[in-house]
Amino acid sequence: MDSFGAAANSNVPTTAEKGRRLGEHPAPTNPMVSPLLTDLYQFTMAYAYWKAGKHQDRAVFDLYFRKNPFGGEYTVFGGLEECIRLIANFELKEEEISFLRSVMPTCEDGFFDYLRALDCSNVEVYAISEGSTVFPKVPLMRVEGPVAVVQLLETPFLNLVNYASLVTTNAARHRFVAGKSKALLEFGLRRAQGPDGGISASRYCYMGGFDATSNVAAGRFFSIPLRGTHSHAFVSSFMLSDALHGAFGETNQSELAAFTSYALAMPNNFLALVDTYDVMKSGIPNFCAVALALNDLGYKATGIRLDSGDLAYLSIKSRKFFHVIEKEFAVPGFGNLLITASNDLNEETIDALNKQGHEVDAFGIGTYLVTCYSQAALGCVFKLVEINGQPRIKLSEDVSKVTIPCKKRCYRLYGREGYALLDLMTGENEEPPKKGERILCRHPFSESKRAYVVPHRVEELLKCYWPGGSGNKREELPSLKTMRDRCMQHLDQMRPDHMRRLNPTPYKVSVSGNLYDFIHSLWLNEAPIGELQ
Repeated sequence: MDSFGAAANSNVPTTAEKGRRLGEHPAPTNPMVSPLLTDLYQFTMAYAYWKAGKHQDRAVFDLYFRKNPFGGEYTVFGGLEECIRLIANFELKEEEISFLRSVMPTCEDGFFDYLRALDCSNVEVYAISEGSTVFPKVPLMRVEGPVAVVQLLETPFLNLVNYASLVTTNAARHRFVAGKSKALLEFGLRRAQGPDGGISASRYCYMGGFDATSNVAAGRFFSIPLRGTHSHAFVSSFMLSDALHGAFGETNQSELAAFTSYALAMPNNFLALVDTYDVMKSGIPNFCAVALALNDLGYKATGIRLDSGDLAYLSIKSRKFFHVIEKEFAVPGFGNLLITASNDLNEETIDALNKQGHEVDAFGIGTYLVTCYSQAALGCVFKLVEINGQPRIKLSEDVSKVTIPCKKRCYRLYGREGYALLDLMTGENEEPPKKGERILCRHPFSESKRAYVVPHRVEELLKCYWPGGSGNKREELPSLKTMRDRCMQHLDQMRPDHMRRLNPTPYKVSVSGNLYDFIHSLWLNEAPIGELQ
């Protein structure tokens, strides 16, 4: 046993203790999330472990990713709560075991008896807090337990974390480019990959910094604020004589009737879609006529939505029109009515609008946000790093795929200005870095990349979210709003050059000097030696 290994935990909980731990969390949000939401080879490996008598071997797996998405230098961690919900309710039902018998007919009966009694009461999960900024190679989650059951968790954990983290990061990037003063509205349900994609997107976009969603189900499930206007179909469904003239000249009277009807139905939340016919010749004048009427009745209109055309130009012209109305009709605040823009917006279009100059107060974003159009997947992996206290390493000719072995502790080191300097991994039994003390930080695989760091603040990243039989204190899962606040706080703690859209400065992920030496010693020990003849 070396300083990087850890003895297997023999503290087996009683049935009563298992009962207290299981069911303390609600079931997964999606009822499809169950022990069967996994790849077949997880069950075939579990059988092979069981048949070899290895199924109770104590294993440690790291869940991490290798590269930040969207060409950026940060990622936001999402999906932890759903992972904890899964293991808290992990139990194979009799009909699920019957199905497994049908697809694995050559397996012995004793294996299915083993599955029947299986739960996660002896599994431990240590994780970075959900909503945190995270970086490549650093474990988002460390999962410890009997190897067979932990393998069964691999695929569902990856499924629950990959998309959640990807779309949360996408949302955070949109928040960064839009700025803190703009409202961001998630309008992606109709373009999402199915109902689960839509629900998940609304949840994690809110965590990543969006202010509201149009998704009513997500609003109910997660208490996310709801926002919405009306469609072009609502406007065009009204038909009046073309001989009639509007209050401001040649406006479309059907549109005026539609706005009037909507304002009568929603006098406290009148936000009109003004581009069905012509924004400046009809939509804006008709909106102002109805908004002024509402004002006379003691109500205040909310604003407009632009869904096509030159959004920068139209928002500026609309704002000028509102200021004229405020002055001419002496309506205080009319010039500051909300202008919302939509129409296939993404990071690039918002950045372009910022450079052009605009008067948009809120952005409604759908397709490019929820589908993560510019990157299909985050690419999280789940790798064995220790078995029965013995560190393990996976080697590859592609150095990015070489794993960092053993059970590790992870820290974030902050500089005097409050920004994060780097993330540091150490062996489990190493002395933790301390504020004000110099520590050598090394690139895991590049000998020449190293630096001494004197941290102004040290934060340990991995916390216990499922203690199993360890007796460790369990972190409580926070509310979605708390995770959102954490995300915003962490983004503020990132240096601006790490955050910029183009050519961001790489964020450093390091290992201690001792861990560096151990990685390369194990690498040399495990790598086969070639022979030339």
